[in-house]
This record gives sequence, C-alpha cells and structure tokens, in this order.
Amino acid sequence: MAAFGDYSSHEETEVNGWIRFGMRLGVSAALHPFEYSKTLIQIGYEPISARPGKSMLGKPIMLLPNIFQYAGHIKKIDGFYGCYRGLAPKLAGSVLSMVVSERVAEKLGLAYREDKDESELTEEENYVQFKYNLKRDIVLTVSGIVVSHPFHVISLRMMAQFVGRETLYHSILGSVAEIWNNEGILGFFAGLIPKLLCDVACLVLSSSSVFIVNKYLIKDKVARQYNAGFTQFAFSSLLYPLQVVSTCSSISGSRLMAGQPPIMPKYSSWVDCWNDLQTRRELKRGSSLFWRSQAVISSSVPTSFAPLPTLSRYQ
Repeated sequence: MAAFGDYSSHEETEVNGWIRFGMRLGVSAALHPFEYSKTLIQIGYEPISARPGKSMLGKPIMLLPNIFQYAGHIKKIDGFYGCYRGLAPKLAGSVLSMVVSERVAEKLGLAYREDKDESELTEEENYVQFKYNLKRDIVLTVSGIVVSHPFHVISLRMMAQFVGRETLYHSILGSVAEIWNNEGILGFFAGLIPKLLCDVACLVLSSSSVFIVNKYLIKDKVARQYNAGFTQFAFSSLLYPLQVVSTCSSISGSRLMAGQPPIMPKYSSWVDCWNDLQTRRELKRGSSLFWRSQAVISSSVPTSFAPLPTLSRYQ
C-alpha cells in the first residue's frame, strides 16, 4: 500500500508539472509578439524614426518607440498572424527541452525530489538539499539549452526575416535544410556559448546569493520570496549583454539581410561580436522596453548657427 501511495504521489507530481509547463507555453505564446519586437531591437533594427522629447530631468532626447508601438508596427506590416512568426520552432524547442532535460537529470541520478521545510532540517541537511537542487538545475539548464538551441536559432532567423522581407526560413524543415546546406552543423549552434554562459551564470549566482542571504539575514517566508525574485532580476540584468551577443551571433553569417554587412558585421566568434558591440556601446540594446531614448548631444564648437543634434547609439 505504501508503494502504491508513493507511485500515486509521483504520478500526481508529474501531471502537475506538465500542467504548469503547458501554462508557461500558453503565456509564452501570448507574449510572443513582444519577444519578436525585442529580438529585432537586439539586432539593432529600428524601423520607426525617433521623435524629439524630454527626459524626466528636462534634458532634450529623442524618443524611440516602446515595445507596444514596435509590436503594433509589425502587426501593421504583416498582420495579426505575422506577429507570431517564429513561434512554432520556439514551442517545439521548449517541449524538447522539457522532455530531454528531465531524462538526462534522471540518468545522472538527479531526479525530482520534493523539498523539505527548512525548519525540519539541520544546517548540514539544508546545505545538502541546496547542493542537490543546484546541481539538478544546472543539468536541466545546460541539457535543455543544448538540445533546443537549433530551434532557437531557427526561431530567431524567422523573426529576423522581417528586416529584409525574405522567405528563406518559412518552415522548420525548410529552415533545417537552409542552415545545413549553407553553414553545416555548426550553424545550428550559432550563439550557443554566450547563451549558456548567461543562463548558467545567472542560475548559479542567483541561487547561491539567495541561499546565503536567506540563511544569515532573512527569516520571513514572504520576504524570502521577494528576495529571490529581486536577486534573479538583478543578475539577469547584469548578464543581459550576453543575451544580445547570443542573438546577434545566431543571426550573423546567415544569408539574411539582417545578418550581413552593412547591417551586421560577419563575426568570427561570439567574442568578436562582444568586442564590436562594446566598442559601439550597444551591449544593452533592448534592455529598456518601455522607455527607449537616444541622447541629444549639442555641438561644443561655437558657431553663428544653431547646432544640429547628434544622435547617440540606440539604448
């Protein structure tokens, strides 16, 4: 009877996990137009001209369209269904990532365990539980990213076609043939390293920081939840440039207009991409989605005419 109860509990946990995963897929699909817009911003494409405005401090700036205006522009050009370009490979990659990563974790002896309440554990047992969860999360993250990255590349390139109005990546199978024929197997893993670095570093840093802070400073359960959210947000913002580098590296070198000079240099590696974007101060492209602006810099050379504004790089 006990064995039957354990099996039933495991089945219920697995079903609940799939229900939560399905809900995440639904939310991801609903928000895809904004992810689409963010991708185009990250590769530096600005189809709508900036307009004059002022900052909160009264300084003259040029205002760029926010994420809602950008998504509206995509809908105006391609219609409602055009806002969901790249969604199919994105969802396929998510499902594959979920299934494979769980199987890999189980093979490595890191199957799911329900966490025990910290009040029931000794300090050493709490640390052992933290290490187990962290190792499992790292395995899930790495295996999930690696196995789903080809679909991620296809999704990004489908969205990047908006720049040059191409149809090279019209379906998943057609996209696979396009990448294989022109770039080989390495094309499916373009931009993989910065994506892995970003996600794994964010996971390790945020989990370790939350564990230490909760252990020594915060005892209230509600405060711990806020601390976990804030810490993850802080580290993801700090590592955001790696997201931009991964997106640009995934598109650079393809036959798309968005991935070819003069719109985007042909990078030899992700480090080359990082150095180029850092030199041009564009590593934070797309980090601000609701308040986007360009600074207006007045000329320092005195003339008899009113100086023309000089626009900085996109922020």
